[in-house]
Amino acid sequence: MTAVSIRPSIGPADYPALVAIWRRAVDATHRFLTDAHRDEIESHLQSDYFLAVTISVADLDARPVGFSGVLDGNLEMLFVDAAQRGSGIGTALLHHAIAEHGVTKVDVNEQNDSAVGFYLHRGFEVVSRSETDEAGRPYPLLHMKLGERF
Repeated sequence: MTAVSIRPSIGPADYPALVAIWRRAVDATHRFLTDAHRDEIESHLQSDYFLAVTISVADLDARPVGFSGVLDGNLEMLFVDAAQRGSGIGTALLHHAIAEHGVTKVDVNEQNDSAVGFYLHRGFEVVSRSETDEAGRPYPLLHMKLGERF
């Protein structure tokens, strides 16, 4: 495998590829989401969510395969194309977000066991829990912070 490179998003020109990555990643890892909630979230990616964060894109062979979004030290999103899961792209994006954007916190869907394990394994600790997501949907969130052992 060629080494992954991480770059800043070039904005709207990246968005269709990022939405496609998001959809494949969510379909593989967020089976708890209803179709209606998944579609609702997807409909706001380009118009709202991407505009609110600093996006970094992971490229492999000059093709986007993952991305992260950061706002004020919070990792707001990190998605890797389902076909690339387990290849180190998520770890590379996380390390970049911490080193370059000062990330110290992340909220994770409690029902996304693989994501919870990913962050715990990389030094994050659960500090609190919410019964719903930020939009009030019935998906509990674990609020995590980067621990001392990172």
